[in-house]
Amino acid sequence: WRRDGRLTGGQRLLCAGAAGALSLSLTAPLELATVLAQVGAARGGARGPWAAGLGVWRAEGPRALWKGNAVACLRLFPCSAVQLAAYRKFVILFTDDLGHISQWSSIVAGSLAGMVSTIVTYPTDLIKTRLIVQNLLEPSYRGILHAFSTIYQQEGFLALYRGVSLTVLGALPFSAGSLLVYMNLEKLWNGRRDRFSPLQNFANVCLAAAVTQTLSFPFDTVKRKMQAQSPHLPHHGGVDVHFSGAVDCFRQIVKAQGVLALWNGLTANLLKIVPYFGVMFGTFEFCKRICLYQNGYIVSPLSCKLTPGVDQSLKPQELRELKKFFKTGQLKSKKPTL
Repeated sequence: WRRDGRLTGGQRLLCAGAAGALSLSLTAPLELATVLAQVGAARGGARGPWAAGLGVWRAEGPRALWKGNAVACLRLFPCSAVQLAAYRKFVILFTDDLGHISQWSSIVAGSLAGMVSTIVTYPTDLIKTRLIVQNLLEPSYRGILHAFSTIYQQEGFLALYRGVSLTVLGALPFSAGSLLVYMNLEKLWNGRRDRFSPLQNFANVCLAAAVTQTLSFPFDTVKRKMQAQSPHLPHHGGVDVHFSGAVDCFRQIVKAQGVLALWNGLTANLLKIVPYFGVMFGTFEFCKRICLYQNGYIVSPLSCKLTPGVDQSLKPQELRELKKFFKTGQLKSKKPTL
């Protein structure tokens, strides 16, 4: 989304957080099916997202379909904050003397920023995987904090970062996939990028997500197996192969199940792309309208009709000062920004 100067920083963060939390919550059953297929812990050897979800429902109840969703939502805010700060630093680093940055450099900056934020918040991702693979009726972890303290005490601090190297390696095909999609958008739509409609941009996001996640999925599969594996969990976390490290994990998966096993769970992962981004875009726009209405830029949060007589180029603080000026006849601020 383009940065809208009519929103404050707090409002932008709130809109993005609400959009992310709701989209994660609504697609949580598909995320659970993806992780179980990657780890190899699907109930009764169920194949496919529907069979995996139904197996969890019957064995542990409907609430189990949202295992790990709470920690996924909680990590949104620190992950987004770190990613935004890192992205700004990388953009400055890649910008030339004339203030320009190439599209490839911008994609690399975004990938590096995502990688930094993932590494910083990686323990929460590992805890999410552990909460998903455990049996809700006989839990090894009673919650997020209990999982964090238990893993730290039983396995050590480094166990919280098990598989983090796969995040770094997975950024390479992710960046390549992003560039591949971006370079062919004009050919795909037979038009210029700056003339794309909102629906075309939404399709572009979904296409980019599908391509990049497919290319980097083997690294994510190995990462999930390394996160779930633990000698302190029943059946070693439900992992279907035994390995001693990342490279050995790749080798054992291919040896035991074939190359295509590296893409186990891809179907469920691809199925959640459209609803995930659809809910995210829709929620963000609705929350944005509520904030714009509160700030006085539009007449109603249910429409896009602009408030008559309001300069849309003014920032929220400037608009508030202008309203005070017309009400009192003088500016209350010592240093007016108008």
